[in-house]
Amino acid sequence: MNITLTGSLGNISKPLTETLVQKGHSVTVISSKAERQKDIEALGATAAIGPVQDVDFLTKTFKGSDVVYCMAPPDFSQTDIIAYHGQIGRNYADAIKVAGVTHAIYLSSFGAHRSSGVGIIAGAHNAEKALGALQNVSITFMRPTSFYYNFYNFVPMIRNAGFIAANYGADDMLQLVSPTDIAIAIAEEIAQPYEGRKIRYVCSDERSCNEIASVLGTAIGMPNLKWNLISNEQMQAGMQDAGLPEMPAAQLTEMYAGLHNGNMAEDYLQNRPGIMGNVKLEDFAKEFAAVYNK
Repeated sequence: MNITLTGSLGNISKPLTETLVQKGHSVTVISSKAERQKDIEALGATAAIGPVQDVDFLTKTFKGSDVVYCMAPPDFSQTDIIAYHGQIGRNYADAIKVAGVTHAIYLSSFGAHRSSGVGIIAGAHNAEKALGALQNVSITFMRPTSFYYNFYNFVPMIRNAGFIAANYGADDMLQLVSPTDIAIAIAEEIAQPYEGRKIRYVCSDERSCNEIASVLGTAIGMPNLKWNLISNEQMQAGMQDAGLPEMPAAQLTEMYAGLHNGNMAEDYLQNRPGIMGNVKLEDFAKEFAAVYNK
């Protein structure tokens, strides 16, 4: 098959590219960075260099594709992250329609069943809505849970304060996922196309924040590491003090609050995947320790 992937050589797109090339598919990888071209070609794929904000570029690149995999590149420099994600979703929808693509996969998120109360994930909801309006296109909406690698954001806090603090934590249950497991799930969806619309949740492990703190703490030699629950106001103030503008800080605070109050996981809990991913918390803890000890 001719398959076009967005996401450059990120945490998901790189292993996905490797898997699809190994299976004999013709793979084109979109990247906004020209310096990525050699790395993409080294994997046996074709590089298409251009921004996902350019609908004409997307349309040209999508033409002739049997499947396209779409994701919104993270960009926390955006003033309004919700609007950014929604616009990227509309760009993909316009390009898919004009290019005549009939099978698409979109990297959404758990929490995307809601249009509000989930912070930046409302952008994924809006993107799903735009893509879902397409006619004669089969679409799988991938809804991964919380990424393990988000815990790297806590490394400076643990080093400096000796604890984790957020507006979710303590006994809150988190649903966790590895990019490797997401890539495997996407490859499965490409191999088994679905007619119409499909939502697929992807999760690797489920643990309480206290358990997570214990496992990560043990891995870095701090077995008594605590995860403290703080207020939304404290969370947002901390992000703004770190240099994040007010609106994205507020949107992220609401998303994290959704992990505490249940908004993010409510639909996931009713539609858990039958099979969890392979990468468990203890596996990730080894990677976390390697980063922490650098």
